Amino acid sequence: MFKVSILDGYVDEPSCLGVPPYISPYPRYIAGAVWSVDKFAQIFYVTIDQLRNDKLLLDVLSESDIIVVIAGMSVPGRYLSGFPVSPNELVSFLNGLSSPLKILCGPAARYGFGISGGKKTRETYFVENVFNLIVKGDGEIVLSELLKNKSDMDKIDSLKLREHASDIRDFAVTGSSIVCQHPFYPDYLITEIETYRGCSRSIVGGCSFCSEPSKGPPDFRPIKDILDEIKALYKHGIRHFRLGNQPCIFSYMAKDAGKAEFPRPNPQALEQLFKGIRTVAPDLKTLHIDNANPGILARYPNECKRIAKTIIKYHTSGDVAAFGVESVDPIVIKKNNLKATAEEVYSAIKLLNDVGSKIGSNGLPELLPGLNFVFGLDGETKKTFELDYEFLKKILDDGLLLRRINLRQIIPIPGTKMHQMGNKIVSRNKRAFQRFKRQVRENIERPLLKRILPDGTVLRDVVTEKYRGKLTYCRQIGSYPLLIGIPGVLPLHINLDVKVTDYGYRSITAFPFPLNINTAQRETIEALPSVGKKRAIRLLAKRPFKDRKHFIDSLDDPDIGNKILDYISFK
Repeated sequence: MFKVSILDGYVDEPSCLGVPPYISPYPRYIAGAVWSVDKFAQIFYVTIDQLRNDKLLLDVLSESDIIVVIAGMSVPGRYLSGFPVSPNELVSFLNGLSSPLKILCGPAARYGFGISGGKKTRETYFVENVFNLIVKGDGEIVLSELLKNKSDMDKIDSLKLREHASDIRDFAVTGSSIVCQHPFYPDYLITEIETYRGCSRSIVGGCSFCSEPSKGPPDFRPIKDILDEIKALYKHGIRHFRLGNQPCIFSYMAKDAGKAEFPRPNPQALEQLFKGIRTVAPDLKTLHIDNANPGILARYPNECKRIAKTIIKYHTSGDVAAFGVESVDPIVIKKNNLKATAEEVYSAIKLLNDVGSKIGSNGLPELLPGLNFVFGLDGETKKTFELDYEFLKKILDDGLLLRRINLRQIIPIPGTKMHQMGNKIVSRNKRAFQRFKRQVRENIERPLLKRILPDGTVLRDVVTEKYRGKLTYCRQIGSYPLLIGIPGVLPLHINLDVKVTDYGYRSITAFPFPLNINTAQRETIEALPSVGKKRAIRLLAKRPFKDRKHFIDSLDDPDIGNKILDYISFK
């Protein structure tokens, strides 16, 4: 039997995320390409984290006829449940596997390996001796041709791309079952869904640092193709979806796309898409979006307001529209051909606040903007940081809400204008960036968190993910979830509701709600408001508590006891 192994080294691109709990379209399309040629082929899917934790999995990989590696980080991110593979790891893991045909695809094959923000990519020549084929085209298209030609690489064009978005329809549907092999399947896995590829601003060159314009003008996937893929994933047990693999969800099926830099949105198409998703996946648990172009929202407020209302009608709450702001400095905007002015970004933020700030069923606002800033761009000076800070301060002072502020330094991607400049501006403004970042964390993000989540807010369906010391980190499933720290060591991968008690710069402290005071750990009890170590020891000694009176009588201060009663239960 023909055997193919897919090693998912994770991807993080401007329009696609594939780091757990996300699975990108790449492995699903690859699996579909294999099964479309040989429906009896055996496919083994494994993540880089599984391989890091169990080197015996290399034995399984060594028995494959083909190993396909998916990798590449072209935007820097912060991760909790996984981290993209490094080129050094690939050399270490795969160098000794001589028998299988080894193929590299994804952004690492196209642009090189992004290591971290502010640093140049590591060129693919570093891993050339490890791989038999480095695919700079579409992995699923090239692999399909390779299999049809009996693995004869002389007949293969590694640069080959899909001709049209509909070319991947069968691959997406056929390969959907590969999700069942993901370690987060089924309850904690989010499938990233592609709606289209390409950027409407490619006709004017796009942003100076971004790789999306190199993919050409928008190539929209037909609504039916997207629905067929989601239907197949739903059939295989997936309940969490994000329409994230596109530069701007508000521009899906936009009129004059490919002809206009800012094409007019198509509210009817978005209504048909979102309504269709709810039809084929009626009991889904998460339906979120990702990128949105603030320039589109600012230019077409009526159409975009209709689209935002459609999203809210069919999505799940706590959703985030990520705005690529990059900078509000007019000089930086002009030199880097950025997509929106400060005034346009502000109007887009206000539009989503007007439509989406109502609290949803999971305890968060329905749909809010998130802002992405990029530093190290052409024209950046100390004044840039001042203007960006003043802009964020205005948002705070005007009572508007933001769900996230992402501050990152560029990864100069080959083929972009900023690749020629490299990271010299990042190096020059390193201290200014660190100072700005600290100011935003302390003076902007923390007050915004308190505004969105007042003390005592209850967040629903939080998933425990990781330990750090005697602290359990957890998040809700969805786009850009808030990091929540719970004092104490709780079982991992369980769902619970939590009550907010304190705030970090980009995270919150919370407690399981209601907290069973008779079974809670000492660390958890100790961190309750006004309890501390001595009172916690006293409470532990007097457990179990029968009722409220028994509990109040066990404390030295009734006022503290009454305050704690808002958080606890006795069974």
